[in-house]
Amino acid sequence: MWWFNPRKLVVPLLLLLLAGCGFHPLHATDGKRSPTVPELASVKVLSIADRSGQLVRNALLDRLTPKGEPEKPRYILKVTLNEGRQGLGILKDETASRANYLLSAGFVLYEAKGRVVYSGSANSQASFNILDEHYASTSSEKNARDRTAVEVAEAIHVQLSAYFS
Repeated sequence: MWWFNPRKLVVPLLLLLLAGCGFHPLHATDGKRSPTVPELASVKVLSIADRSGQLVRNALLDRLTPKGEPEKPRYILKVTLNEGRQGLGILKDETASRANYLLSAGFVLYEAKGRVVYSGSANSQASFNILDEHYASTSSEKNARDRTAVEVAEAIHVQLSAYFS
């Protein structure tokens, strides 16, 4: 039969196999609440030092507890940050015209009683231009810091969601 192509059956068969194995999306939107939502909403995020820490904490609060911090948290999240700057595009006078802003986070999830239940890390980097105008360079670096903070918070959120699922 010249019109029969077995490759066309691969996708439907894979979908049937996935449905049969109990696979479900991490952030289900089929009208049911994801099983991770109540667990994530019961996480208290401790304060994180420096401006980057504020940005990461605020982004985590937006993702984990959008309705406000829990009154009786079941879990406590402690995050430590390391930030750095790596010069790229080195000019003849050995100054950089471009740089990477690097942000790495180590985090530990504790039960309210103090037992460690999960730990992990998240990293992000963003490039920015170093210009002759001081304000433009500062603004560019601030934007890079803001972007990396959101990316690190998102990576932590994904890891915690996977842990709770």
